[in-house]
Amino acid sequence: MSDQSWLADTRTSFDTVAVSYAGQMRDAVAVEPYLRGSLALFAEMVHDAGGGPVADVGCGPGHVTAHLSKLGVDAFGIDLSPAMVDVARRDHPGLRFEVGSMTDLDIADASVAGLLAFWSLVHVPDEAVSTVFGHFRRALRPGGLLLLGFHVGDVSRLKTQGYGGHPMKVYVHRRQPGQVAAWLRDAGFTVEAQMLLYPDQSTPGALLFARR
Repeated sequence: MSDQSWLADTRTSFDTVAVSYAGQMRDAVAVEPYLRGSLALFAEMVHDAGGGPVADVGCGPGHVTAHLSKLGVDAFGIDLSPAMVDVARRDHPGLRFEVGSMTDLDIADASVAGLLAFWSLVHVPDEAVSTVFGHFRRALRPGGLLLLGFHVGDVSRLKTQGYGGHPMKVYVHRRQPGQVAAWLRDAGFTVEAQMLLYPDQSTPGALLFARR
């Protein structure tokens, strides 16, 4: 799987499902107390460190970006899918959203106080993760905070349909928190906290807080 093929497939897939995905995700944070709690903690820690811009990388339709904004965070969103960015701008006209890739992140060095990737890293193959984490660290200020959310497991699968039955061609990679934490340390981050979500469900989730 070449670098360009998975990026192109992911972009096309989420362009295809953008509107239906936005409808399904609109209340995703509101109904998940652990996600709300993690975002509240993230916002508090950014404020305590002096504030500043926060990048929501892989923002999709912007629901997490908007939630952070309501918590007083100067949040902006970046997504690979132009259609997702269009939906985010439509639904949250007061916020900034841009098209971009986490593998070639167009954010100035040491310019953001915080960065989060909520279940967007799951589409990045193992061999590209170090590049992504390198960009995350470069973009964060010294002491800047990173929050990752991802699916937990040991398998990767090709998703061919989703979000209203639309065709997709996107890989979903499930990873163990220990592996992701090791990659973060290799990239120069200090891992500060880890939470396993719904461990008894078929697809648990994990949250990792790390510091540049």
